[in-house]
Order: sequence, then structure tokens, then C-alpha cells
Amino acid sequence: QVQLVESGGGLVQAGGSLRLACAASGRTFSRYAVGWFRQRPGKEREFVAVVNWTGGTTYYPGSVKGRFTISRDNGKNMVYLQMLSLSPEDTALYYCAADLQTMRLRTGLGEYWGQGTQVTVSS
Repeated sequence: QVQLVESGGGLVQAGGSLRLACAASGRTFSRYAVGWFRQRPGKEREFVAVVNWTGGTTYYPGSVKGRFTISRDNGKNMVYLQMLSLSPEDTALYYCAADLQTMRLRTGLGEYWGQGTQVTVSS
């Protein structure tokens, strides 16, 4: 069993940055890949980043590549999402999710989900 709690969201001006954090509980967390997702107002949830269990492999869709960076610290059971050059289009509820298979996260699936943290970018 893995429990996930997101933090770090807030209000930021366009061009600014935020770092989201996903705190995990569970002895086997280090075996799980972790992904970040977001749901913008009126839109479906979308995948924004994934990191494999070692932290050595990451993947991003084109919409955030070069601006978002995912990383993890297995010693602290933490996963982070550094977001740069934010725009109002990045306004969304951001979730982290964990799964044993990286590919499942890339397709929007995940075994465990957090409750989300709101990011609002003002113009």
C-alpha cells in the first residue's frame, strides 16, 4: 500500500516557477514509478511527467518538455516536479500517482493517487 500527498501548489504570476512535492508512505515506495498529472478547468486529466523507480529515466510530453523537471529522493520517499516559465495555461489541479509500471503512468493509469494540489498562474 502506498499513500501519496501532494504539496507546493499556489498562486504564481506568469513566467514564475513552482516546485511541487509528492510525499509517499509505504515501505515499498522505492519500487514504484511515479508520475505527475494535471487537470485543467473543463479538460480531461493529462500526463505531464514520469520518473522510473531508480530516478534514472524520465519522460515528458511536448507541452511541458524543457520547462518541467521530475525528480525523486527514495531515501526521503519524495518526488518533485519543478515547473519553470509558467503560463496561465498551466493552471490546473496537479496530482501524483504511483505504479509498478512506468508505461501505465504514461498512458494515464496508476495504482495509487494523491488528492492533488492546485496551481494557479495569473497573467
